Amino acid sequence: MPTYLEANPVPVSIASFPFLFGMMFGDMGHGSIYFFCGIICVLFNNQLKGGAIDFVLPYRYLMLLMGFFAVYCGFIYNEWFAIPAQIFPSCYMERDDTGSQ
Repeated sequence: MPTYLEANPVPVSIASFPFLFGMMFGDMGHGSIYFFCGIICVLFNNQLKGGAIDFVLPYRYLMLLMGFFAVYCGFIYNEWFAIPAQIFPSCYMERDDTGSQ
């Protein structure tokens, strides 16, 4: 617990964790699965209470944001289930084995 005149790092950590998780995870495919599970937990919260995944429900919004940022960073990284998606073309010239362009 922070004492008098000490900063509490928890609000900054909770606010920045989903984005940092998305930067680490960075995959559109796996992130979309995580995002979908977060949406299910948010939309069907009342029906899921008392069930097998009751321990996950307090973290449903965190899971939703983690999935969203994983999809976002995966889009930036061009990754779909760890396979390059090639959504954006490269700005670099490719050379063949002879060295000519």
